[in-house]
Amino acid sequence: MLEIYTKTFQELTTKELYQLLQLRSEVFVVEQDCVYQDIDGKDEKALHILGFKNDTVVAYTRIFKPGFYFKEASIGRVVVAKNQRQFKYGYAIMEASIEAIKYTYNETTIKISAQTYLKRFYNNLGFQEVGEGYLEDGIPHIGMVKN
Repeated sequence: MLEIYTKTFQELTTKELYQLLQLRSEVFVVEQDCVYQDIDGKDEKALHILGFKNDTVVAYTRIFKPGFYFKEASIGRVVVAKNQRQFKYGYAIMEASIEAIKYTYNETTIKISAQTYLKRFYNNLGFQEVGEGYLEDGIPHIGMVKN
């Protein structure tokens, strides 16, 4: 069972921050073999959605209010530990993120920059492709919006 919490940057414990950065690095840098600067200075402005299992962060996103990242509210850094993906925690963490945007920012329109191979996953959550595909850090992405 996944326990999900929403926290501001200031509310994160040192251990939580370490775990979420470790998870992001594990997947986005090591697993996807992509050298890029994950720590981008935006975490302090984000709300962090943390999915815990046995006291360990195994799923994570960060969300932004409208006008910060895109004109719309946004969800980014969507990640689930490789050994936890069979439990469908991606859906749980995304649904919690969508709810957090609705609750915190009173918004239902959300834009994401999705890795292209995950289009169907995001379609299942109500997101539709917008515009042309593009490369971000050498990985194919597509803009997607949920209204």
